[in-house]
Amino acid sequence: MKPRGTSSVTIALAQLPVIKGAVAENLEMHLAYIQHAAERGADLVVFPELSLTGYELELLEQLALPKNSEVFGTLFTAAVAHNIVVIAGCPLVSEGKKPQIGAVICFPNGERAFYSKQYLHEGEAVYCSTGNESYLFTVNGTRIALAICADFANPSHSEAAAAQQAEVYIASALISEAGYEVDAQLLASMAKRHQFPVLLANHISNTGGWQTCGKSGGWNADGELAITAGGTEACIVICAINGGALDASLVTNVPI
Repeated sequence: MKPRGTSSVTIALAQLPVIKGAVAENLEMHLAYIQHAAERGADLVVFPELSLTGYELELLEQLALPKNSEVFGTLFTAAVAHNIVVIAGCPLVSEGKKPQIGAVICFPNGERAFYSKQYLHEGEAVYCSTGNESYLFTVNGTRIALAICADFANPSHSEAAAAQQAEVYIASALISEAGYEVDAQLLASMAKRHQFPVLLANHISNTGGWQTCGKSGGWNADGELAITAGGTEACIVICAINGGALDASLVTNVPI
């Protein structure tokens, strides 16, 4: 067993309704959740896969955002204003290639970064290309690895995160009721194998033809489910991680 760290970080998992292809409306919802997460003491708020657009593969080409998009500027401004790291899901323009399923990471110190999904589900390659670099970052001294959905189904992704000394693993995803048990077992096994907390931010809307199941939450380093939203209500799951232990979590509703 690897030694526990001594740092502390509070992570908010945003479980929110998403409107198909409606970036402006979805952005407003994100801003409300960012504010609520900050008011509840979160250092970081993370949204599900393609949260700004919905999981609409056939629309990825027209919805893909360049890295200088005003949408990202708005999220960046919110991150600075509320002193919170923001991770939002979005399709990204990839020059000379199909768009990528990605995430924008906005830091309150003025930095901005991007991550693109490295492993695709069956059928996604028709519409998008893959990223080729892992993404880890540090908040309050805690090293965090970021995954997007199918990333966590490939063992090499979490193994790379562990090799890079990740202390927390966060997956932004789209998971249906039918797929939840299998994916939950994968995430639990990963947490136990690598001895770090694993968190999941999932959709609640019907998106891309999938009826998603919510149940955003986290597994502790022993692979035990420590907290879950329990269903498809709009909410924020607050996960407090102290010294590597997921030891204080709660679910709070968000007025919308």
